[in-house]
Amino acid sequence: MQIATWNINGVKARLANLLRWLKETAPDVCCLQEIKCEDEAFPGEALEELGYNVAVHGQKGFNGVAVLSKRPLEDVTRRLPGGDGSDQHSRYLEVVVPGDRGVIRIACLYLPNGNPIGTDKFQYKLDWMDRLTARAGELLKDEEAFVMTGDFNVIPAPVDARRPELWVNDALFQPETRARFRNLLNLGLTDAVRLLHPDEPIYTFWDYQAGAWQRNNGIRIDHQVMSPQAVDRLSSIRVDRHVRGWDKPSDHVPVIAELDV
Repeated sequence: MQIATWNINGVKARLANLLRWLKETAPDVCCLQEIKCEDEAFPGEALEELGYNVAVHGQKGFNGVAVLSKRPLEDVTRRLPGGDGSDQHSRYLEVVVPGDRGVIRIACLYLPNGNPIGTDKFQYKLDWMDRLTARAGELLKDEEAFVMTGDFNVIPAPVDARRPELWVNDALFQPETRARFRNLLNLGLTDAVRLLHPDEPIYTFWDYQAGAWQRNNGIRIDHQVMSPQAVDRLSSIRVDRHVRGWDKPSDHVPVIAELDV
């Protein structure tokens, strides 16, 4: 089973690229972030024509997540558990997908950016990460295979940025942000890219400004974090960086893991 994640940065604006990539790669499951549309405006019919079942948790104009699956989607959960109920952002969509060796749970997430530092936005990011860690702890109790994947808006380490010095004042690279990402992994989860490619300069995002793509000034902020039961089935993971060079691209690229599920 191929499980992909891609911050599409506006599904209607990037639909041609999404369809092109799905035809080229044909992942079994594709998690999308920043779809930037309400549920009823999501182009589900075009994706269903490619054989995908669709679950959407959208929001007008910004945020929004979706899961596409060639297999049935079960136990669909919208919104990250926890908090006081005031968080109305569409950032989390959890599903169960049946495989040949049992089911796998997949959480598609778009973690808050958190900028600027020192504001409520940064605190919201940290609180959201605490809720995500709490959810992961609950899922681990079930001892099932699960993957938390999406745009984490976290640069875990200096190796994950071509020029880390440019990010020292950004919420994505703050000590508090990175510590919370480590807290998540310390539960017993695994950053799949770093498991299989521990030292490679791998990036998933290049800003539209200042020729970042042309200069390869990238960062790695799109992650696939896996439970021990999922890691046991992991065979490969890659980044399809070539799609960043397509016409009217997203500033993110897909990350695709292959598991024996």
